[in-house]
Amino acid sequence: MLDLISEPVLVALTGLFGGVLLGLAARIGRFCTLGAIEDLFYGENTLRLRMWGIAIGVSIIGTYGLSSLGFLDLQQTLYLSRSWNPLESIVGGLIFGYGMALAGNCGYGALARVGGGDLRSLLIVLIMGVSAYATLGGPLSGLRIWAFGGSEPSDQIQTFAHSISQVSGTSVETAGIVLGSLILVVTLFNRSLRSSFNHVFWGAIAGLAIVSGWAGTQWVASNGYEATPVVSHTFSAPIGETLLYAMTSSGNSISFGTGSVVGVLFGALLGSLYKGHFRWEACDDPRELRRQILGAALMGIGAVVAVGCSVGQGLSAFSVLAYSAPLTLVCIIIGAATGLRQLILGFAPSI
Repeated sequence: MLDLISEPVLVALTGLFGGVLLGLAARIGRFCTLGAIEDLFYGENTLRLRMWGIAIGVSIIGTYGLSSLGFLDLQQTLYLSRSWNPLESIVGGLIFGYGMALAGNCGYGALARVGGGDLRSLLIVLIMGVSAYATLGGPLSGLRIWAFGGSEPSDQIQTFAHSISQVSGTSVETAGIVLGSLILVVTLFNRSLRSSFNHVFWGAIAGLAIVSGWAGTQWVASNGYEATPVVSHTFSAPIGETLLYAMTSSGNSISFGTGSVVGVLFGALLGSLYKGHFRWEACDDPRELRRQILGAALMGIGAVVAVGCSVGQGLSAFSVLAYSAPLTLVCIIIGAATGLRQLILGFAPSI
């Protein structure tokens, strides 16, 4: 296959495939980070949050299944190849979650809304991409490195599966698959979820999209000649990569992240057309637009500090059972809940 398609293009097609699945999940299955948090705190409905349990469980089983078959080297994956700084997870997660509430969507959700014709979300995507790159390698990178230190290679794999394996004597892959299965069982214990095929199906599709990213990039890394990072879906720096590629494609290379971003847009477009929900929307309230711009900027900063957004840490990092995943996801939820409280109820105490 590499004789017919260059390695960067093949990697981008892998990202495109998973991105389309995620875009469809967002528009048809209503798979959404902020929506799940809003339903939990203000709608007294846990179905969309439980979709995340389905996605996490499926992604863990699939990822450790790949490892057990020799199709994935966990040590090469993005979240396990660098040392973990808990402070990054806490601070970055809180900033990202709060920014997500102000913006009204995470980066992934904003991309999905752009695919449905929402021009307000287009601005969120653009601001978030620029903000992420400014924090990653631009003017804010020095401040980030000063506050949290630079990225250091990890000398040991830091996952819950490895910790359990050391204690129990079972294989790492067995420990991972069992943990993923337990998450699925606990999630499916809810009768309302079991009776909703749509929620279960699209939650599983989101999890499989993450697995497809690991499988595709690992295959290219193992069989190609170029240094290909083993990654899966996240929507912070990849949005910046896509903007950069759109401006400098003649001197730049396409990437998994580029394909992923375009895939979500295309999948969301297909999903919105299928549901009959596509329509052009714009913001007519300057105060709302100002709040969304601030939220998008905070999301870009927070995602880079935390080394992943709600999808990057909440699904991709969780699929390899990285220590950073649950802490970052909890902090994202806390940050989002704080922002929603401010927007809906305000911070003034009730009398």
